[in-house]
Amino acid sequence: MRSKYWALILGGSSGLGLATAKKLARHGYNVLIMHRDRRAAMDEIEKDFNEIRSYGNDFLSMNVDVLNADKRAGIISDIQQQLPQGHLIKVMVHSVAKGTLKPMYSPSEASLSDTDFRITFNAMALSLYDWTKALVTADLFAEDTRIVSFTSEGNTKALPNYSAVSVAKVALEALTRSIALEFAPIGIKANCIQAGITMTKSLSMIPSFEKIKEHALKRNPQNRLTVPEDVANAVYLLTMDEAKWITGTVIKVDGGESLI
Repeated sequence: MRSKYWALILGGSSGLGLATAKKLARHGYNVLIMHRDRRAAMDEIEKDFNEIRSYGNDFLSMNVDVLNADKRAGIISDIQQQLPQGHLIKVMVHSVAKGTLKPMYSPSEASLSDTDFRITFNAMALSLYDWTKALVTADLFAEDTRIVSFTSEGNTKALPNYSAVSVAKVALEALTRSIALEFAPIGIKANCIQAGITMTKSLSMIPSFEKIKEHALKRNPQNRLTVPEDVANAVYLLTMDEAKWITGTVIKVDGGESLI
């Protein structure tokens, strides 16, 4: 019997979100991916989407701006219309990576503005709450829903050009704790995964990412970088019945990289 439960991936066309979508599809979830990509990139993205379809569950994708508050109601309405009757979202994964990577001070290049901080904060932190609240209001969540978002070691360590994202990640963790507390009466569990340095499109956008990658390899006792599949495995573990007592926490998935 086909499942009535869906995994909604906010930012699922690449990196951690895509790996998670594939993992959950392999384990019986119907998958709804929301992403924002140019038409020129869609041929390659569709190859990954076809892999998800191949697992035999329902699959939907929406190329929409999940950060546009004015369009959110319309997107929610589309979800309600496209999900079969009786189907609900059991897992929501927040994998939105839209941040400004600039220095706080530089004598030779543009530095961070208030607007840069606000855009990054809204995209990588506040949108978690926006989507949680919108889906609760629309009665689209199942009982015992699991919400997972992705943080990084920049939550406690200062990195060059990373301060706007660092602020957002700290806020994301605080929001996760508050969601876990205040939505507990309706069965929602919320957690953050702190991944190790992972070679994704987002990492490649960080200035001097090669140095970051090299440093992570030296620190990691497993002698390799984290891969998206490592993180996807942890997300899947958090969706299991046995994980229903885990909520409001940050879980490191880094092979021990942060130990050193």
